[in-house]
Amino acid sequence: MGQHINIPTSRTQCIGGYLAQPAGKPKGGIVVVQEIFGVTAHIRSVADRFAAAGYTAIAPAFFDHLEAWLELDYDEVGMARGKALVGELGLDRPLEDVASAAESIASSGKVGVVGYCWGGTIALLSALRLGLPAVSYYGARNVPFLGEKPKTPVMFHFGEDDPSIPPEAVAQHRELLPQMEVFSYPGAGHAFNRDVPGDKHYHGASAMLAWQRTLEFFDRQLAGA
Repeated sequence: MGQHINIPTSRTQCIGGYLAQPAGKPKGGIVVVQEIFGVTAHIRSVADRFAAAGYTAIAPAFFDHLEAWLELDYDEVGMARGKALVGELGLDRPLEDVASAAESIASSGKVGVVGYCWGGTIALLSALRLGLPAVSYYGARNVPFLGEKPKTPVMFHFGEDDPSIPPEAVAQHRELLPQMEVFSYPGAGHAFNRDVPGDKHYHGASAMLAWQRTLEFFDRQLAGA
């Protein structure tokens, strides 16, 4: 369904991206923000699902700033490399890239952002600083930014058994952003949406419910449903 494209950025370098388009007129656009592993087959499949639901979806390849079309394995080596890469990237460049990606699909209508893990925090920052409606999945780096005033609605998803995001952190989302929807899922841990074959993190019931809520959010915020 999708294709690889180039995305102009606010700097001198273009980055790659994966673009998935709906069959008919788009209901809006969604920027899909990766985990720390790159624009993997899983992230591309997420973009395809949003396209199947009627949205133009684009997944920017943030790692292109450092190494072209890098996809890491979901193992300890990949995790260590991914953490190092996002540490090197920082937050400003990815946020600029989200803005560029959103602009590239602006003809689709209103644009929102969805992000996973590291991308969940980029999604939150997109709402705080870019004014793009956002859905943040298990953003373990969210807490330092919860004092900022959102410019637009944000929805949060957390697994109740996520060791990287303790219950106190989830409670802070509810306390500091009481106007936002914060959902937690019993039995789910970190990366519960990652439906990669053999991945022990995937929790199907939670992923399906979060997906339904996410689509309802974007239908409200982008499509006006």
